[in-house]
Amino acid sequence: MKISKAGRRLLWLGGVVLLVAGLGSCAQVRYLTQAAGGQIDLLRRARPIADVLADAATPPETRRKLELVGRVRTFALSELGLPDHGAFLKYVDVRRPYVVWNVFAAPPDSVALDTSCFPIAGCVGYRGYFAEPGAQTYAEGRRAAGRDVSVGGVSAYSTLGILKDPVLSTMLAYSDTTLIRTIIHELSHPALYVKDDTVFNESFAVSLENEGMKRYLAKYGTPELREADKLAQERAAGFEALLLQTRGELADLYDQKLPSATTQQRKTAILNSLNQRYAALKVSWDGYSGYDGWFERGVNNASLGAVAAYATMVPDFAALLARNNGSIPAFIEAAAACAKRPSEERKACLEGG
Repeated sequence: MKISKAGRRLLWLGGVVLLVAGLGSCAQVRYLTQAAGGQIDLLRRARPIADVLADAATPPETRRKLELVGRVRTFALSELGLPDHGAFLKYVDVRRPYVVWNVFAAPPDSVALDTSCFPIAGCVGYRGYFAEPGAQTYAEGRRAAGRDVSVGGVSAYSTLGILKDPVLSTMLAYSDTTLIRTIIHELSHPALYVKDDTVFNESFAVSLENEGMKRYLAKYGTPELREADKLAQERAAGFEALLLQTRGELADLYDQKLPSATTQQRKTAILNSLNQRYAALKVSWDGYSGYDGWFERGVNNASLGAVAAYATMVPDFAALLARNNGSIPAFIEAAAACAKRPSEERKACLEGG
């Protein structure tokens, strides 16, 4: 019997679980089983976007955004030169508010995230669950172990070109500017991925997202779209700077190795100050509340530790792109050369060392 490419991918995904079943703990097997099952469910239910667009029952806004996805995908592959792994040619209704819930955990006296290691992806600073109850159960276990924990919903992710990722209904809830950025970001991951280095991987994708968005807006953007992205990025930069400042304050505190009670007291004061500074930031935004949900989940070492994965090395990648005269293929080649260095040397490599 001939098996389709999609069928082979599903068999591969199941095979990973069977392999780990022979090597790992029961908890590890259960985790990977839910991950494989959730992914298989999405791939099985995905429909070609062409069929969704031709379906008279497709809501007009879904149709409009899927057409936008198609234009951005073509731009990213043909004009940015990102690799084509067959992603975003199908669409699936996720039927829940998020596709995955990520659980971050950290010690009570450190902003360094706990890591989990898996086949293919390597070690990452979170665990993702396709059902919220599973995420909350794992989170409660980590809290019981004395860790700071943060649980957050995710609307998009990449399988690094291993599978043909569909467009998710959760992605279409984004504004147009965020949707454009998300498509470019997720298509960037298969271009370069380094096992066990989340900061490098996410900073690389964010840098390509930023450059890609700049070029997309310059060629295809309307004045309204450019203004919307400018405002969103100004707010995001203010929010990010606030969190990175707080993360740095906590890291400095923990480095002092003070008595536990003193550390906890000062930690609480720093987090209270963060909430006050965020309130002031919102006033400067005329009350914009788009980041309230992040604070409502509770701010701690885990949530602040997660911020670094998307921000820390972005300026270094931007400088690398500039040194390669804005050539994205040359930039990817240079970044790949840095990725081959030992982890402690990669940042210096990006800086030209």
